[in-house]
Amino acid sequence: MFGLEMVVVLGVALVASGALARRYPIAPAILLVLVGVLIGFVPHLRQAQLPPEAVLLLFLPALLYWESLTTSLREIRNNLRVVVLTSTVLVAATAAAVAAAAHALGLEWGPACVLGAALAPTDATAVGVLARDLPRRTVTVLRAESLVNDGTALVLYGLAVGVTVGEVQLTGWHVVWLLAWSYAGGVLAGALIGLVSWQLRRRMDDPMLEGLAMLVTPFAAFLLADAVHASGVLAVVACGLFMSQVAPRITAAATRQIVIPFWALSTTVLSSVLFVLIGLSAQAAVRGLNSTPPMRALVDIVVVTAVVIGVRWAWVYTTPYLIRLLDRRPAQRLRRVPARQRTVTAVAGFRGAVSLAAVLAVPQTLASGASFPDRDLMVLIACGVIVLTLLQALFLPAVVRFARLPRDTAVDEELQFADEYSLEAARDALDATATELGSGEAVVERVRRELDKERQLLASAGDDDHPVVQHDDQYRDLSLALLGRRREALLDLRDRQRIDDIVLRRLQHRLDQEEVRFARADPLE
Repeated sequence: MFGLEMVVVLGVALVASGALARRYPIAPAILLVLVGVLIGFVPHLRQAQLPPEAVLLLFLPALLYWESLTTSLREIRNNLRVVVLTSTVLVAATAAAVAAAAHALGLEWGPACVLGAALAPTDATAVGVLARDLPRRTVTVLRAESLVNDGTALVLYGLAVGVTVGEVQLTGWHVVWLLAWSYAGGVLAGALIGLVSWQLRRRMDDPMLEGLAMLVTPFAAFLLADAVHASGVLAVVACGLFMSQVAPRITAAATRQIVIPFWALSTTVLSSVLFVLIGLSAQAAVRGLNSTPPMRALVDIVVVTAVVIGVRWAWVYTTPYLIRLLDRRPAQRLRRVPARQRTVTAVAGFRGAVSLAAVLAVPQTLASGASFPDRDLMVLIACGVIVLTLLQALFLPAVVRFARLPRDTAVDEELQFADEYSLEAARDALDATATELGSGEAVVERVRRELDKERQLLASAGDDDHPVVQHDDQYRDLSLALLGRRREALLDLRDRQRIDDIVLRRLQHRLDQEEVRFARADPLE
């Protein structure tokens, strides 16, 4: 019954946190962390734990794959230098700074380096949830950084753990080789799985089968990369970015109707569970602290958090000026971000599930059989840093106002342009397509009138007083109202047992599709 109890508790927590977040300006992720802390006070529920391997091998591939599928590859290309530097050099600098600070606080160099590597990467899930309403370029750079930097950090983490435990002999060339193969092998593994998935899915005409193939893809990419000792994180990201470019050509509308809502809901649940786990682990870490007095541990948490945040602020306000000195091209000048606007990037360095899973996966003992030094303190510091960095999201709206970010109209402008362009392409192909299909003249004229009406609507977009817009609004409102009447009629037939529930569900599905079309809204927004 314990598992069922946790499912119910987590479900209620997710719904309640989402409802509160809509009512008050608090991110659901922070509320879920608080829920995790509160669960830890219930003796019967505090035993709930998720193995670190489950986070790294089950949760992470799915979450990273969906983030990769839904990000902008064009923006990543345009900001590639920033993404590469923040996901490699910044990760290494953060790991080194945290290790030095932890050593100064009393940890041995081995555990200090492990802690630094665990806390170095930003978290893709946290960034995606907490910063998704920012302008497209800012969100894309933050998401791309968090997608890639896990690979760098986990390589450093593996080296630090291996050296501390006594299983790895560290040399400079060994580190270079591991990093190089981690990146190259991960990208190759992801590309290979992406090619295989692409070829398989293009031959499928069953939406369910294609959805299953999509589901297994990120885990196959991670598994292949892990089998050749490369970065599973980078394999999933590379595979996701590749599929984001080829999938629109091979995925049928019926498949998209199934897989997009499924992935959106599934990743929301997975990420929410991870935030609850963070709060629960933080509470457990406080209870399990034995090697250090609580006040001393609190000081350590504050100091390490200050180092993590301080390194990011120093990076954000130094490297752009170095790049400007080295790169004077006009194209680079056009992409410069004012100092005030960079505060958003500095604040959005959230830590999350990857850091937690890494520190929880630290072995209990060394190769000699001795206990891993200060492991309980490391876990507590990591949990504290994760929670404190997530709390920065409370100040994000104020920081956005301070940054005076320009209104991002690029997406709306591109939507308008794409609508107009695709509509003109359809009008230009109307006669030839009608001839090819043998469509009658009355049908062609009807379609032509509908296309002309849609073109007029696009041309008058934003003008609510335009007669065409008012006519369309009235037509939509009337159609939606009549759809409601049809639903009531169907329910009446079902209640009087004139039709079966199966018939009701099929017709409701048709009416739902009509309603979504009339509403012209994305149900996932």
